[in-house]
Amino acid sequence: MTPTLVRQHLPHAGAAPRVDLRARARDWSEIQERMLVPLYEAVYERLDVGPTTRLLGLGCGSGLALLMAAARGAAVTGVDASPERMALARQRLLPEAGAARARPGTRLVDGSPRDTKEPGAPAYTLVTAFEPIGCLAGDSEGLGGLLAEATPLAGRGAAVVLAGWGPPERCATTSVLRVATKLAEPLRSTGSWRPALRDDLEDVAQRAGLEPDGSGRVACPFGYADVDSAVRGLKSTGLFDAAITATDQVQVDKELTEALHPHQRQDGTVWMPNVFRYLIARTP
Repeated sequence: MTPTLVRQHLPHAGAAPRVDLRARARDWSEIQERMLVPLYEAVYERLDVGPTTRLLGLGCGSGLALLMAAARGAAVTGVDASPERMALARQRLLPEAGAARARPGTRLVDGSPRDTKEPGAPAYTLVTAFEPIGCLAGDSEGLGGLLAEATPLAGRGAAVVLAGWGPPERCATTSVLRVATKLAEPLRSTGSWRPALRDDLEDVAQRAGLEPDGSGRVACPFGYADVDSAVRGLKSTGLFDAAITATDQVQVDKELTEALHPHQRQDGTVWMPNVFRYLIARTP
């Protein structure tokens, strides 16, 4: 997978504002989102996702996970709160604004999970929340709210997949993410980075009234063409937002660049092995 992960990415032209949401969405789509492909593949293979699957993707981002499920024959619905990411998802999944080339059974909905409800439509057989939790203080509460809206739309015994970062000692990116904590410390923000905890996913499932039904770990290395691509990709995750607010883009870029040096190879590429967790739970 190395050639795919370290594709060259050209910087966006022009001066960027404090947080350019459209540029960030492009960085997520072009650089960072592909890092989680092994996670998507492992979950879809384990759950035998295919033509009988009706999938609801929470926080679907720019749609790569949905595209992979649709390629397996699944009917997919995606929802995300970011208009910028959803615009990119539509380009992938609904070309020409729903023309004949659009994939059958594919829907993208701005807003919340409750907005995906269609009168008389079959219940979802699979709900995925692939955006990893466990690295931002308070991120599990946000996921809990999404699940409270989504699980009533799923059938009895439907699978609900939650994803999170693995143990810090198994994630090389942990040392880089600590930059976010250091820079955001003056704000003591609830959105600042923290190390993942062992039972993050299980705690969310329990609060949502879901029954755990298996889990797994997947190697998801982060590979970049160069340090600049790595900085842009990592910032697109949102894990450095509190640090940017506490300082500024220039300071965050500087600190990130320094933290990435130990992971830079002789050819200039950046490589950080990581392990991510997923939990499969079932609706009551």
